[in-house]
Amino acid sequence: MDTLRASLAIFRKDLLAERRTKDVSTAILLFGFTVAVSFAFAFDPTSDEARRIAGGLLWLSFLFASLLGLNRSFARETANDCLQGLRLMPVDLGSIYLGKLLSNLLFMLAAELVLLPVFNIFFNLNLFERPGWLALILLLGTWGVASLGTIFSAVSANTRMRELMLPMLLLPLTIPVLIAAIESTTILLRGLPMREAELWIKLLAGFDVIFTVLAWLLFDSVVQE
Repeated sequence: MDTLRASLAIFRKDLLAERRTKDVSTAILLFGFTVAVSFAFAFDPTSDEARRIAGGLLWLSFLFASLLGLNRSFARETANDCLQGLRLMPVDLGSIYLGKLLSNLLFMLAAELVLLPVFNIFFNLNLFERPGWLALILLLGTWGVASLGTIFSAVSANTRMRELMLPMLLLPLTIPVLIAAIESTTILLRGLPMREAELWIKLLAGFDVIFTVLAWLLFDSVVQE
């Protein structure tokens, strides 16, 4: 219960800080919008081709935009040695990870909901034809990126080149998430039966659970280094 309270307290703190500064949301939205517009002008696909490639372009845009937000995740804590204060809380340090994971996940999902209509218009798609499946794929795919991105943000926060370190650590390990999310989204966009995406969705869910638990267990060691 103490861990849950501490996680929710950190989550609320990040929400209040973001409401005042708009640092993370502005960075994600501006970069994501720029990438989406660039893709739209770089490709001139037919309707069928758009459904085949839009899934990959969509998730690449989400991933690149999320890197900016994840880089800021622990920047506030290291700027004034606030992380040291968080470490002194009489609770499991994994609660810091869970709180940060929740805030990162919320910021990323909120930005994606704004970027989805942009892709829908530029690529002439029908993303919202099956909203339940779209929401599930977005949640599982974003959770996977956020679970790894949060702990790697903590690892890179105290390095001299954290803007470079985070992508180097995160991108290789998110390949399974990206593949599963892209394949699931492509099946959705092409109007195929969603049972064809069952394996990919299960892979996403398994990845999310495994890496969230591992990151939570290892976070104590990460922040102590």
